[in-house]
Amino acid sequence: MDSLDVGLRMVHRTPKTNAMRALEARHVPYETLTYSPEIHSADVVAETLGLPASQVYKTLVVLRERGRPMLAMVAGDRELDPRALAREIGEKRVAMAPKKEAERLTGLQVGGIGALALLNRGFDVYVDRRALEHERILVNGGQRGLNLRLRVSDLIAVTGAKVVDATGE
Repeated sequence: MDSLDVGLRMVHRTPKTNAMRALEARHVPYETLTYSPEIHSADVVAETLGLPASQVYKTLVVLRERGRPMLAMVAGDRELDPRALAREIGEKRVAMAPKKEAERLTGLQVGGIGALALLNRGFDVYVDRRALEHERILVNGGQRGLNLRLRVSDLIAVTGAKVVDATGE
């Protein structure tokens, strides 16, 4: 199926995910946007929803040389720069987790990994500083085909994310 044919649906009766429950428990307003679960990339999600890729954030699982893995959120039109991220957080080296490792570590499928769904799971969370250029961004809601639009300030507060230069630009 062509991603452009999927379209945007505002859904009010979507089954609740842990991410949605976490936001509601904290009285954080959000919007639910759905798309085909066959779409796994933030830039295609943005295209499908008719939004700039700079407002649709992907959550990447990043490995340190030692210690727990972490989550890095970067815009769909950007790529993670492991050197820049390592420098920002005081690590010697970091690397993207391979797909199977990311899924094993999070318990979520690639394309459905989101920091809001992984609260209290011990992940350090980082968000690229370009998110601060927007009032609201979209992040994954904890399953493929589901994004949540919320204020960047709320995302940072709920996840405890640290703002960093994760793309090196």
